[in-house]
Amino acid sequence: MIGKIHGKLVEKNPPQVVVMSHGVGYEIDVPMSTFYHLPRTGEDVELLTHLVVREDAHLLYGFLTPSERGAFRQLLKISGVGPKVALSVLSGLSVEDLSIAVASQDAARLTKVPGIGKKTAERLVLELRDKLPAAVSVARSNAGPAGGDVLNALLGLGYNEREAQAAVKQLPADLQLPDAIRHALKHLAKP
Repeated sequence: MIGKIHGKLVEKNPPQVVVMSHGVGYEIDVPMSTFYHLPRTGEDVELLTHLVVREDAHLLYGFLTPSERGAFRQLLKISGVGPKVALSVLSGLSVEDLSIAVASQDAARLTKVPGIGKKTAERLVLELRDKLPAAVSVARSNAGPAGGDVLNALLGLGYNEREAQAAVKQLPADLQLPDAIRHALKHLAKP
C-alpha cells in the first residue's frame, strides 16, 4: 500500500492533483479541505495517501493530515459509502465539523453535503458515533448540558463553526439554555 507521497506538485485540477515523485506522476484525488491548503504548483508537497484497488482501477486519495485520512477510512467502512462520497463529505465538512455533527446527532447538517441523503446522513451519525474524535466534548462539558443546544442554535443563526465553538467554550456551566444562548450571543457581539 502507498502510505505517503513526497514530491513536486505539478498540476492542480480540483479535486485531483498530480505529484511527481522520482519520475512518476501520481494522480491523487484530494478533498477540498486539503486542496485549499496545498502549495503552489512547482513546489514540494507531502500527502498521506489511501489506495483503493478496484477491478478496473487503482485510485489514490491524498490528505494533508492524519485526521483527514483517518476520517476518510472510517467513512469507507460504512455500508453505502464509497470513496467518492467520503471525499464529498470531507470536502463539505472539516473533520472537526463532521465530529461535531456526529456528536450532536445532527443528520440534517450532513444532508447539506452533496451526495448525502437523509438515510445516509442518519447512518453516518449512527455508525461514526464512537469512531471520530470528540472535537467538542470539552467545549460541551464546559458549557454543561445546554452546550450542544447552544452550539446548534448559534449555527442555526448563521455563525460559523469556530465562532460558535469559541462562544460555547466560555459559557459558565450553571446557565439554563435561554440564558446560555443570550450569554453566547453577547460574547459574539463583542468586537
